[in-house]
Amino acid sequence: VGILRLPRGPDGSSRGFLGDSPRARALLGGSPPGGSRVPGVRAELRERFLRVLGAARGRPSRFSLRSGIRVDAEFGAADLEFRTLQVDSLRTPLGVEAAALLRGGDVLGFSFLI
Repeated sequence: VGILRLPRGPDGSSRGFLGDSPRARALLGGSPPGGSRVPGVRAELRERFLRVLGAARGRPSRFSLRSGIRVDAEFGAADLEFRTLQVDSLRTPLGVEAAALLRGGDVLGFSFLI
């Protein structure tokens, strides 16, 4: 089994990354020098995404799947991490399912009319 050795840090005794490096700040949730809007922007984008999911509930939607197939359904809900989507009246090339779960990883995109 191979062993991964991290390079020596700039101070010569430590291994890994500087505590104020961009990578360390990203892992620890800090902001870069001079301040950054990244956490605020992420929160705003997450809020917009959740509002879109709320607006889509109960509306006819079209889903583009990774396999290249497009299916129509009535959007129901999504779990917290968007790993599973619950839909009703799923219309596929093989027929209609009254209720179904779509894996979030299989969904490339979805659209609905406002």
